[in-house]
Amino acid sequence: MTAHRFAAHRFAVRRAALAAATATAAAVLAACGSQEPSPTGPGAHDDKPAAGSSAPASAGSHNAADVSFAQGMIPHHRQAVVMAEMAETRAASREVRDLAAEIRKAQDPEIETMSAWLESWGEPVPPETEGMDEMDHSGHGSHGMSGMMTPEEMAELEKSSGKAFDTAFLEMMIEHHEGAVAMAEDQRENGSYGPAKAMADDIITAQNAEIDTMDELLGRK
Repeated sequence: MTAHRFAAHRFAVRRAALAAATATAAAVLAACGSQEPSPTGPGAHDDKPAAGSSAPASAGSHNAADVSFAQGMIPHHRQAVVMAEMAETRAASREVRDLAAEIRKAQDPEIETMSAWLESWGEPVPPETEGMDEMDHSGHGSHGMSGMMTPEEMAELEKSSGKAFDTAFLEMMIEHHEGAVAMAEDQRENGSYGPAKAMADDIITAQNAEIDTMDELLGRK
């Protein structure tokens, strides 16, 4: 056999061997895929969203406590946002204005989220005025919204400005936050809808931290 024919023969053999190896690997992978065991055990066939996906609110995934939490916290947040908006033009302290801006930044999106939950559950979203004119002087309304300000207290806050506003705002917002924390703790204990329980955790953490900040601004710490 000449050198040229010998080289050609070796190339053909190597190419055939490579093709055979590739076919064997493909067969092995296909076999592994077809033999993958079906999931077994409790919860193996549950429909679970992929990591990072947002589980939709749906009938059966929530309970009465979840509905009560959303319907109560929406007007509660709305009043806090109104108070925060007052601070933009009435507060004397930069720290108070910054705090008010953070409160509004956090609670506006939560209002939208809770409203979407209620709509998807077929439950009514509280109208804009609910809770604003139904408070008794203990600060409790139709949804047990502890910490809500009465219409008279809101009117007094709106009339004030400067350092007087700062003090009134901080004292009232501490009470308001304490009420929200109590509502969130009830949701965490009694709710069943995961995203609502997660929001309750966020409210407890964030608003307790803001209470500490407000206590410091009032010189209580």
